[in-house]
Amino acid sequence: MTESAHRRSFDVFIVGGGVNGCGIARDAAGRGLNVALAEMNDLGSATSSASTKLIHGGLRYLEYFEFRLVRESLKEREILLRAMPHISWPMRFVLPYRSSMCFGSDTPASGLLKRTMPWLRGRRPAWLIRLGLLVYDSLGSRSILPGTTSVDLSNSMEGAPLREEYRRAFEYSDCWVQDSRLVILNARDAARRGASIMPRTKVVRAERGPSYWTVSTEDQSGQLAKHRARVIVNATGPWASELLEEIIGVPPAVRIRLVRGSHIVTRRLYDHDKCYFFQGDDGRIIFAIPFEDDFTLIGTTDHDHPSVCERPECSPQERDYLLACASKYFRRPVDRGDIVWSYAGVRPLSDIGAAAATAASRDYVLDIDLAGAPILNIFGGKITTYRKLAEAALHKLADHLPPSGCAWTSTAPLPGGDFPVDGAADLAASLRAAYPFLSASWAARLVRTYGTDARMILGDAVACDDLGEQFSATITERELEWAVRNEWAQTAEDFLWRRTKLGLKLSEHEVDRVAACMRRLQSR
Repeated sequence: MTESAHRRSFDVFIVGGGVNGCGIARDAAGRGLNVALAEMNDLGSATSSASTKLIHGGLRYLEYFEFRLVRESLKEREILLRAMPHISWPMRFVLPYRSSMCFGSDTPASGLLKRTMPWLRGRRPAWLIRLGLLVYDSLGSRSILPGTTSVDLSNSMEGAPLREEYRRAFEYSDCWVQDSRLVILNARDAARRGASIMPRTKVVRAERGPSYWTVSTEDQSGQLAKHRARVIVNATGPWASELLEEIIGVPPAVRIRLVRGSHIVTRRLYDHDKCYFFQGDDGRIIFAIPFEDDFTLIGTTDHDHPSVCERPECSPQERDYLLACASKYFRRPVDRGDIVWSYAGVRPLSDIGAAAATAASRDYVLDIDLAGAPILNIFGGKITTYRKLAEAALHKLADHLPPSGCAWTSTAPLPGGDFPVDGAADLAASLRAAYPFLSASWAARLVRTYGTDARMILGDAVACDDLGEQFSATITERELEWAVRNEWAQTAEDFLWRRTKLGLKLSEHEVDRVAACMRRLQSR
């Protein structure tokens, strides 16, 4: 450890660099507040990069009668689509149907519907699914996304990869998002608006005074620093209770339980761009989603996770469950040989006793402790409502902060997102016109990663050689330099598995080359 740096003062000190922490940092900085954010690892390195990567209204929450939660999420879908059309886009979801579909006997939804509609005997008849989808279409404001339709699977592209027993499906809309890029773009916008973003910086101590906190941090070089803050926001996700107990020294007011969601990525299993919504015999659901052009993402499972000290991994049991469930639908069974990658993430759910198994436990809790300088603890949350969570957090803290601006993020695009929702193809075409050396797939990838900022990366280049060293999957030294200088990337893993998912397409040798280049860029 080296000697402490001089003390800095902030209005808001956020601990945790996931989507909630970076979303709050962006919102607060845009209101004119003096903001700091510390993340002990890379930004978005835990839960926020290990999701199913969907912005959704929570169709299955209707089975729990969680209309408020669904309505809020549905409204957010289109707000977020307009803010980030480069990293998020509409996706159609195909729900294959057969009359024997039913709930597992031990699922909460089964008990709920047995009480309200006992004649169903645990089944989801077609009319009930259709009714749920109609409610889903009508609960939130919908001007961009198309509504529900029925699909004849017997002679269609949607039915081609499925077993013959599935002859009918319902199709509805939700959205796809590049989750870890969402984190980075919020952090970039926060920094652009004056926030101090400190990845790989751990909070080692927080001392509470009557009006201010003294927060001690240690960065990856061992440099210690002290910061003064009016309020602390605990946005550490699965580590929320640990931060309170070990660093701040207060017991958490809300119990959380850790739930591990696992996913597998396989070779591409079908040729169209729609997602499948599969219902398991046990009442659980999984998705099969087109992923990074050449792959299919299958997930997710839900299992209790014992501790944040245990690295989340897709267990053999979870892998086999996903394979078995998908194989009940696909004409060609999916086996272990199809898997190219797997990942798992841990979500913190606010544990509210017997109701913890219901959809209510999937929402968030904002708990403010005023026994001295305030600390706001965030328990739970999800990507779809991260922006609303940030607004709610700042509303809860308003009386303890200097006068500042009003809510603003509902109409402001994220960096690179200043183009129409349906404008990605036109933007890629204009990029190719300005840079003729780009292939169609290269231009599309740059747009889907950086949006209008792609021109800033390409700069004055007139040929590939102007972009420096070339790597597989259209990666160039210029792009790596952008990630290092503007997106806090330090390692090959940061770039290949969080800023992008291009690690799926590189050999071990190519990964080593990317790592060497990033080390050179870091040393400049």
